[in-house]
Amino acid sequence: MTRSAQAPAAGRTAKPTINDVARLANVSKKTVSRVINRSPLLNAETRERVEKVIRELGYVPNPQARALALRRNFLIGLIHDNPNAQMVLNMQQGILEALHGTDFEMVVRPVDRSSAMMLDDVRTFLERQRLFGVVLLPPISENDALAALCEEVGCRYVRMGSAQLDDADHMVASNDRELVKEATEFLIGQGHRLIGLIEGPDGFRSAQERRLGFEDALAAAGLSLPRSHIARGNYTFETGVTAANRLFDLSPRPTAIFASNDEMAAGVVFAARERGIAVPEELSVIGFDDTPIAAHIWPPLTTVRWPIVSMARAAARKLVGDVVGGEAAAPQPSELPSMLVRRASVAPPR
Repeated sequence: MTRSAQAPAAGRTAKPTINDVARLANVSKKTVSRVINRSPLLNAETRERVEKVIRELGYVPNPQARALALRRNFLIGLIHDNPNAQMVLNMQQGILEALHGTDFEMVVRPVDRSSAMMLDDVRTFLERQRLFGVVLLPPISENDALAALCEEVGCRYVRMGSAQLDDADHMVASNDRELVKEATEFLIGQGHRLIGLIEGPDGFRSAQERRLGFEDALAAAGLSLPRSHIARGNYTFETGVTAANRLFDLSPRPTAIFASNDEMAAGVVFAARERGIAVPEELSVIGFDDTPIAAHIWPPLTTVRWPIVSMARAAARKLVGDVVGGEAAAPQPSELPSMLVRRASVAPPR
């Protein structure tokens, strides 16, 4: 019979400690620590006995002590160099959902991918903060040297992207090319033949994958893509407006435009309204992401729903699942599919 049902001391009001757990479970502090940190070096009977005492005492492990045991802080870093604020916010939401109810917290670190010191800056950040792991957002997630740096300093990492960049344990990707092809085929099926493309920034794999999907659909339909029908943006509303006006100056102008994200697509709708071009009667528009702006503008935007929150949640669980256990410990996907959301911004051309 164990002493696990006994209180640490009569009338005691102080919080129970790891010493109390060890004494009542008749094990060493090191064994309790192994149970807390989910070490595999324990038999089932010992683990169950210690966990029972922890539950009965209401013992809450000290995060600092656990950090010392693991030689890492309970911090997950979100490292990014991305101009799309909504994407970063959605990534934060997914990570925080995965970390809810655990000892882990999130820290956000923007970096400059064009800086020659970027890798040195990230190394300093990882070593100073002693991070448990990091989620790497595109486009810096596409940097193999950054992934190698994480391995070198012993920091877990998961890369986010629009294509598979790493093995399944270090990757959560979406199928951008496939879905942009489907979106463009939808425009073609509506009867559009003059279709403009507003692509994303140079150096982003997402921009490359989405352009390839666009080109795949045109090629399958036997349609050409004149260079004049391609404009580049920076995933921002303002660059969407500028790119749209460039396409509107063409003669004949496109009857439909695919924009590589929703903010730029919203810029297209805004620019069309300023020009007196009715959407969708005179111009069909499709975006990508399905951020709130897609449903809030008028007309509501047809778009590709990019599962950003779910991808970020899966990435965080890949980092901490073996530590926190429960649902987070279940195998996480390395690819999450997008889907086309049809709204009112697409119609057959006049």
